[in-house]
Amino acid sequence: MSVTVRVPAKVNVQLAVGAARPDGFHDLANVFLAVGLHDEVTVTPAEELRVTCEGPDAAQVPLDRTNLAARAALALAGRYGIEPAVHLHIAKDIPVAGGMAGGSADGAGALLACDTLWGTGASREELLDICAELGSDVPFSLVGGAALGTGRGEKLRPLDVGGDFSWVFAMAERGLSTPAVFREFDRLTAGLDVPEPVASEALLDALAKGDPEALAAAVSNDLQPAALSLFPELADTLAAGSAAGALAGLVSGSGPTTAFLARDAGAARKIADALRASGTCRAVRTASGPVPGATVIRA
Repeated sequence: MSVTVRVPAKVNVQLAVGAARPDGFHDLANVFLAVGLHDEVTVTPAEELRVTCEGPDAAQVPLDRTNLAARAALALAGRYGIEPAVHLHIAKDIPVAGGMAGGSADGAGALLACDTLWGTGASREELLDICAELGSDVPFSLVGGAALGTGRGEKLRPLDVGGDFSWVFAMAERGLSTPAVFREFDRLTAGLDVPEPVASEALLDALAKGDPEALAAAVSNDLQPAALSLFPELADTLAAGSAAGALAGLVSGSGPTTAFLARDAGAARKIADALRASGTCRAVRTASGPVPGATVIRA
């Protein structure tokens, strides 16, 4: 028997970041939107825990127990006294190290797949608790749709969305380390009064109405100056997307993927073509959202 789970990428339509806490983390107001780029995680009984991966940039994915998929299997097995003897195979389509929560998606996918394979009977709350232990973005990868994440981003409140939003994603030539981006945020804001992060009411209203123009006027990312400081070339990609007619462009999460909101799917295709021709990025993808979170597709 094997179980396959499909799990989506995310874009942060708002990422408000507070000052560093004593534990080194930052309080966030993080508005997540799950979009239709997916990884698939297949779990099969095996003699011992092992991880394999295929797809774009698969060579960059760790195959040891630091992989979030492996950590998810170990965490669930530890809670229920199960031997984690499984083969985890990840079929990648979410950009690696791109600020779109690909690793977090794999963790959530592996957790749901192992739960299904082993029949643990874990409640949704237990699974979300394990997700929060694994990382700040992992709970949203399980839930999907749209949600406001507070705390480190792991405390989720589902959000109503009144329509489908079309996006274009431009992948950069190299990655960015999330911890490095947060350190740069701390450096850039040193000595400044960093306000408490709160969700934008205008942005939440735009999501609820399904209004892309209103959403474009409200998107924001407090980590964008830090990402641009570490990777100045991203400004060229943002300018190219804007010139191509994007309603808004921003760095996705900690980057380096840049995300462009389009008026509709047709406009997204035109923006994607222009970005490909611009020479400012490595690859371009289109997707829409919201889409469901981790979902069993074969068992």
